Amino acid sequence: MSKLIFFLGGAGSGKTTLANALSRKHKAAFFDMDILLRPAAEAIMTLQGLDPSDRDSPEYKRLCRDLGYRITMDAALDNVQLGIDTVVVGPFTKEIGTPDWIKQELARIGRSLDDTDVRVAYIYLANEALYRQRITARQSPLDEWKLENWDAFTASLARKQVAWPLPASAVAYIDNSDESPDIAFAEVEQRIYE
Repeated sequence: MSKLIFFLGGAGSGKTTLANALSRKHKAAFFDMDILLRPAAEAIMTLQGLDPSDRDSPEYKRLCRDLGYRITMDAALDNVQLGIDTVVVGPFTKEIGTPDWIKQELARIGRSLDDTDVRVAYIYLANEALYRQRITARQSPLDEWKLENWDAFTASLARKQVAWPLPASAVAYIDNSDESPDIAFAEVEQRIYE
């Protein structure tokens, strides 16, 4: 049974780093919403006269957010349908609060939770200061809005509960606060490939 593995969590939590490592080790297909959406988002934002590096403002969310999730899930589901373990990275903040979302996504390819092993690794950090430190350290233009609007942005860092009808063993909340991602990776791997 192929796995559909979601790496969720706030910006700067390290979800992409951990997802990359797991995909590399287990030869799973890897889909990062930021990468897949980037060309379209830059074009859309530029055409609207907005900052093409913005990934957080209300304007970006209105114009690009849902498109990014659709592109990402279409690519991921195509691989799940081929029987390939698939890793998907993104916040999925709205989606994880909608209980039927995952069932509806799998139904798009004629699959269900009975024939697809859906796993979630929700990556988080111990405190807001650590998020800010890591976001600042990566020096990405995609983070400028976050840092300039930190008070508004921090609401997105609150840990959320996954409302999908998955067994408790399929959802792992993993603290990635340690300086070495090896500790979190060992826990992720154990929970995903137990």
